[in-house]
Amino acid sequence: MNYQDDIPLAKRIKSIKTITTKTFLRIALLSLGLGVTLTLLANQSFLRQTKYSNNSNISSEKSQNKSLLGHLPYPEAPNNELVLFSPGIYVHKDIYENFKEMQFRAAQKGIALKLLSGYRSIDLQRQIFYENKSIRNQTAVERSRDSAPPGYSEHSTGYAIDVGDGDYPNTHFEVEFEQTPAFKWMKRFASKYHFVLSFPPNNKQGVTYEPWHWRFEGTVNALRKFEAANKITKFK
Repeated sequence: MNYQDDIPLAKRIKSIKTITTKTFLRIALLSLGLGVTLTLLANQSFLRQTKYSNNSNISSEKSQNKSLLGHLPYPEAPNNELVLFSPGIYVHKDIYENFKEMQFRAAQKGIALKLLSGYRSIDLQRQIFYENKSIRNQTAVERSRDSAPPGYSEHSTGYAIDVGDGDYPNTHFEVEFEQTPAFKWMKRFASKYHFVLSFPPNNKQGVTYEPWHWRFEGTVNALRKFEAANKITKFK
């Protein structure tokens, strides 16, 4: 005999309705709580992303505000991050293998890719900037179009290099370098080895076109060094 048979039908229906209503209310409350929680988490995630984006933009704007004559400030690489590439030329250790490989691949095509310059200390950059300015009878603003002021050169990081064509030495550090086989090869393949042209024609920094000047962006550390430069939209 079923115990439920002893309970009048009306009471049994009322009891079932009460349980169903309570269960419904619990489910509704749980759903509401879950919805609120998910909304809060989504809002927190959005705020974090917005804060990160704003901080990144502020950092980029600060770097641009610290620019001098179109050039951005760069730290000097510590000695333990530099390696000797060739007599008198040091580069950041992260560059060494990449440039060697690139140089080797170019040589296989009969191209003499030559490293002309790498790391420069701030003191050396000071000599280059002020002495050349004096020799050429230029103002600092005029000289800045061709050379970065001390403390504002990509070369100080060890990640920037000047490249020439060994078969056409008369084009070294000249715009005519763009007509050489070495430049044409680099323009096509340099990105494969994580090198990019720092100052292409009509660049956003307002620096004179330098087809020989390339920088390495193949590591996180290198990307951080040039993050502000890559985010430039327009210099004031």
